[in-house]
Amino acid sequence: MAVSGKGQQVGSDVRSPVGIDELLERVRAGYERIEPQQAYEAAQAGDALLVDIRYAALRERDGLIPDAVVVERNELEWRLDPQGSHRLPEATSHDLRIVVICNEGYASSLAVQSLRGLGLHRATDLVGGFQAWRGAGLPVV
Repeated sequence: MAVSGKGQQVGSDVRSPVGIDELLERVRAGYERIEPQQAYEAAQAGDALLVDIRYAALRERDGLIPDAVVVERNELEWRLDPQGSHRLPEATSHDLRIVVICNEGYASSLAVQSLRGLGLHRATDLVGGFQAWRGAGLPVV
């Protein structure tokens, strides 16, 4: 197999590396993200499960969204897979609408990609994350 001047294999399935901005753009092109007010209304109507993946120090510093389920990012797939043996009681169907919330809306996009890979086709994330939620004046405890 030939190698290009950049050290990449030519004629193989190896892809050129992408930066995080391009990766986020590609990931987000595959689904519709949700704004804070929409997420609040969907959760209030029982049409969405809000899932906070921020780490403990951020939750302690900034507070929590009432009724959001806290799931550490490293446990997310295990807790939300409806077929998983370690799933949350709320994770009952692949049709569940999940809104993933991180601090500013970046890590949540990558988490959504992973959840969609598990068949959770309605998974989305919050534009601007927790900071946008709080900035919109929505409830925080």
